[in-house]
Amino acid sequence: MRNKETLLDAAAAAFVASGVEAPVRDIAARAGVGTGTIYRHFPTRADLIIAVYRHQVEACAEAGPALLADGAPPYEALRRWVDLFVDFLITKHGLAAALHSDEAGFDALHTWFLDRLLPVCTELLAAGVAAGETRADIDAYTLMRGVGNLCIGVENDPRYDARRLVGILVAGLRVRR
Repeated sequence: MRNKETLLDAAAAAFVASGVEAPVRDIAARAGVGTGTIYRHFPTRADLIIAVYRHQVEACAEAGPALLADGAPPYEALRRWVDLFVDFLITKHGLAAALHSDEAGFDALHTWFLDRLLPVCTELLAAGVAAGETRADIDAYTLMRGVGNLCIGVENDPRYDARRLVGILVAGLRVRR
């Protein structure tokens, strides 16, 4: 449903700007709807937070195969996908802390996150290896964990450039001919 996607995109933008406690009226204004529309789709803030998280994970998961299908060289597709993954990690400002309040729910969501994104990253790495563009000695979990670790704390230090460090990490995956 297009209206729901608009709400999720607006909520994600509001969360980036103001954290997960952003007022519902601000989210509604960004989406161009009334607050009642948000509450109809997402009765609680937790419902909205989880829906935003799932929406962003789905977008990242769908981007991997699309980047490979667009005809870009596999290493370039991987690099662009990692950029999207970094966007997801950086912009989920406050989501992880809010989701941790329900440990069982968080664990299930994290498992779903891995189940959804690890195969995508694996496919991108394998395509790069098959094309002779990417090193074969790193697996998807290690890469995603490394990228995630480089993104930790970015919201607390404006001088820290996680994107630059992730770029160095990804450049290290490239096979030089």
